[in-house]
Amino acid sequence: MSATTLQRPAELRPSREASLFQVLLAVSFCHMLNDMIQSLLPSVYPILKGSFHLSFGQIGLIALTNQVTASLLQPFVGLYTDRRAAPYFLPIGMTVTLGGLLLLAFAPTYVWLLVGAALVGVGSAVFHPESSRVARMASGGQHGFAQSFFQVGGNSGSAIGPLLAAFIVLPRGQKGMAWFSVFALIGVVVLIWISNWAKGRRKNHPSNIHAGPATHANLSKQKIAIAMTVLMALVFSKYFYLSSLSSYYTFYLLSRFHVSVQSSQLHLFAFLGAAAAGTFFGGPIGDRFGRKYVIWGSILGVLPFTLMLPYANLFWTGVLSVIIGFVIASAFSAILVYAQELVPGRVGLISGLFFGLAFGMGGIGAAVLGKLADMTSIIYVYKVCAYLPVIGLLTGLLPDIEPSRTLKSHS
Repeated sequence: MSATTLQRPAELRPSREASLFQVLLAVSFCHMLNDMIQSLLPSVYPILKGSFHLSFGQIGLIALTNQVTASLLQPFVGLYTDRRAAPYFLPIGMTVTLGGLLLLAFAPTYVWLLVGAALVGVGSAVFHPESSRVARMASGGQHGFAQSFFQVGGNSGSAIGPLLAAFIVLPRGQKGMAWFSVFALIGVVVLIWISNWAKGRRKNHPSNIHAGPATHANLSKQKIAIAMTVLMALVFSKYFYLSSLSSYYTFYLLSRFHVSVQSSQLHLFAFLGAAAAGTFFGGPIGDRFGRKYVIWGSILGVLPFTLMLPYANLFWTGVLSVIIGFVIASAFSAILVYAQELVPGRVGLISGLFFGLAFGMGGIGAAVLGKLADMTSIIYVYKVCAYLPVIGLLTGLLPDIEPSRTLKSHS
């Protein structure tokens, strides 16, 4: 028997691989549905603005209500599900999203729009921590791959949502949002099946029910606290920079190179596609070579490209944006799994904390950078953001908590 076989977890044996991957595929599909619905809201702001005669400030309050509920509640949901098994939180969360979606579609007043936006945010906050836990349960030991596969579902949903909104909602107006309830209902059905699987999995593996140790066995609480602070700083760096590209890249191209709107959208699509690919590959690379190496390469390794971007011509801007999207997006799976292993037994809390932080940093980053662009210029924003990856130097403070990859590297 080879060394590789000896190291192979029981869940990875051929008899179980198929069923575990089916669960992983299902939870990634539901992540796509959830984030597709979440991305619908910004796409319909012009409709809501016209229908209710809203100011930009009122639109901003709708966005803030949705972002706050979606980000701040996640750690608390994760903490609760760490202490008490709640597999049916998944369909419950999607049902809350469904209710918020229908309320947005038929809201008679602005106040009800705020309530609907809040419910959609709550549904997302309930969904992410528990679904991330299920992805880990169905990983077969390949935690990085599972988280990457799970997150690619969300990335796909975020990309598809605005496209479907253009064809389904915009021609029909506010009530057209109700058509998306079909996707939410499909999600509820699939999530009930996933919840039944998770319940049976916990029953057959009782150790999964309890939270387990609150700290890594070989590290002091102080070292864990320092490591968690570093990881949060890295998430800040990543999502603040991604906000500059995802929110303002088209404006940057229009302002600096005077390209057409269609051309700017194609550049944005190329960037988002590269980011999705980076998200997918980051996890498996971390499984094989170590997550700390992926974090090093992703955050700090992107620095030369971000520094060149504001001074490149149009062709190299396109090339550099694709490289940046791929490299920087590879970090999140590695960061999340590293944090889960740093604080074992707190999968829900860690997932909720980091997903919530990612959402929050994305929203805050868009607002802060937009204000900076108003005060200076969009080109200046890219020159300032180019230095954000320097924060990646903090990776050197992370402890080595992973086992040697020697056997894997020689298998």
